[in-house]
Formats: sequence, structure tokens, C-alpha cells
Amino acid sequence: QVQLVESGGGLVQAGGSLRLSCAASGRTFSRLAMGWFRQAPGKEREFVAAITGTGGSTYYADSVKGRFTISRDNAKSSLYLQMNSLKPEDTAVYYCAARPVWSTAQVMAGTTGYGDWGQGTQVTVSS
Repeated sequence: QVQLVESGGGLVQAGGSLRLSCAASGRTFSRLAMGWFRQAPGKEREFVAAITGTGGSTYYADSVKGRFTISRDNAKSSLYLQMNSLKPEDTAVYYCAARPVWSTAQVMAGTTGYGDWGQGTQVTVSS
């Protein structure tokens, strides 16, 4: 089991940037594939981005491709999501999640297989 704590959310104007962080503890972080998901009010939780344990491969949802960047620092057991050119539709609670096995983009985009989740951090983008 791994404990995950997100931070870095807040209120930002459209076009602005935020950097989310996710601090992990409890397991060897570098062995875990990691993902970012988000959930807006009244909507299902949706995939944002995923990264392998080494950081060598990534996947992104089409809605954030070119604007968001997922990265990790295994020495610090931390996961990041750099969000640029934010839009009001990016408003949601953002969650990081850990998965023991890397897989295809389609599989990584589903919530199944992610055994550990953080509590979430709110991102609000004003127009």
C-alpha cells in the first residue's frame, strides 16, 4: 500500500498555470506507475495523464495534450502535473493514483488497477 498526498491546487484565471504535486510514501515509488485523474461536479472521474515508474513513457488525455506535462522525481517520491494554458473546463478535483503494473494507454486511462488514491486537490479556473 502507498499513501498519496496531493497539493498545489488553487484558483487561477483562464490561460494561467498551476503545478500539482503528489507526495508518496509506504512503498518503493520507482516501481509504481502513476496517474493523474480529475473529477468535476456531477461528472465521472476521468483520466488526465500517466507515467511509468522510470518516467520514460507517458500517456495523456486528448483534452490536455500539449498543455499538461506529467513528471516524477523518484528520489523525492513525488509526482507532478504541470498545467499550462488552463481553461474553465479544467476545473475539477485532481487525484493522483498508483498502479503496480504499466499497461496500454486504454488500460492506464481506466480507474481499474489503480490501488491507491490520494484525497484530491481542487483546481478552479475562472473565465
